[in-house]
Amino acid sequence: MKIKMVDVGRQRLRVAIWPGDQPGRTPLLLINGIGGSVEVLRPFAEKLPHTDVIAFDAPGTGASTTPVMPMRMRGYAKLIAAMLTELGYAQVDVLGVSWGGALAQQFAHSFPGRCRRLILAATSTGLFSVPGDPRALWKLMSSARFDDAESVVKHADSIYGGVFRNNPEYARQHMSDIVPPRTLGYLGQLFAIWGWTSVHWLFTLRQPTLIMVGSDDPLVPAINGRIMKMLVPNAELVELDCGHLFLVTQAEIAVPVVRDFLEGKRRSAGVTTGLQPVPQAQ
Repeated sequence: MKIKMVDVGRQRLRVAIWPGDQPGRTPLLLINGIGGSVEVLRPFAEKLPHTDVIAFDAPGTGASTTPVMPMRMRGYAKLIAAMLTELGYAQVDVLGVSWGGALAQQFAHSFPGRCRRLILAATSTGLFSVPGDPRALWKLMSSARFDDAESVVKHADSIYGGVFRNNPEYARQHMSDIVPPRTLGYLGQLFAIWGWTSVHWLFTLRQPTLIMVGSDDPLVPAINGRIMKMLVPNAELVELDCGHLFLVTQAEIAVPVVRDFLEGKRRSAGVTTGLQPVPQAQ
């Protein structure tokens, strides 16, 4: 992982790049969930060695500076486009997870020529989506979960589902390298998505789109993926037997699905089963 700081106007972003070993392939941009730093998706990115993988700390998270004024989703999309220009990337494939999946939709809509393929993981259409478990959503609203590892371990099963149901201690490993967001940055991300929806323009997306959902996701019920599959013209749906953070906790399952999609291989819609063993906490 190579780290660099990129200035986009008055905003400074920390960007991580994992160089691929096959030049000429379209780079893959990862857009994180709310409050997440680049370290969250590092285990996933390192399992895609053949293409350049790019991730960044959203404003106010990780080592990126906090913006002077809050932005809406379109503002974040413009920021990403300017960041890619600074990095020298004309077009990318985009993978967004959770909050980042909403931003990935907005980027594909606002800058269609710069997004070749779109991957939406554990996300929804925003305002007019089927809500998750209110208890999980309430716990997600607070950025304090990044600062208190014990709280995360205690509530990981109800927030993230999946492997955390049987092994909440895995949350301690998951949180160990994450840089906590600043309060204003976290609130800025909440403000950006407040009232946002893609439901009225999803049908205009022309990028080949892969929608990935977890069957045990307390935050974003799997039915949201099925709704998006009906709205996006060129979409395929894969439902994984996992929770909300399947890109990290079950990367062995998710990576082959993503790799096949990026290479143009289509799969039949259905459930990918067979949870992989989770490493025990040390």
